[in-house]
Amino acid sequence: MKRNLPAFVQYLFFFTAIVLMALGVGSIFRAGPSPDMKLIYMVYAILMFGDALAMLACGLLIRARKTAVFWSAAALLSLTIVLTIFDQFGLVDLFFVLLNSFTLGLLIILRRDFLPQ
Repeated sequence: MKRNLPAFVQYLFFFTAIVLMALGVGSIFRAGPSPDMKLIYMVYAILMFGDALAMLACGLLIRARKTAVFWSAAALLSLTIVLTIFDQFGLVDLFFVLLNSFTLGLLIILRRDFLPQ
């Protein structure tokens, strides 16, 4: 079972990237009805797409057993959690914080599987 956990963490990064892409697309479509908020929703979408790209890169590289990749992934997850908490907080944000916290927790618990020996 423990052998499969590093792959599960990798898939959590991919899942998070997909969720961020969906939220980014939703933010773009949300920009249409409100012209005053169009720029803000576009900035949100760009930030979500950037975060999704970073999560995808972490997911692709996390099992390479490189120290820089591990700590970059941990920093990205931590930053995402903190920034989500200090934004307007709703049910989707709670889901996202729990998802990222779970991923970060597994990443730290399984650090021996992701760091060089």
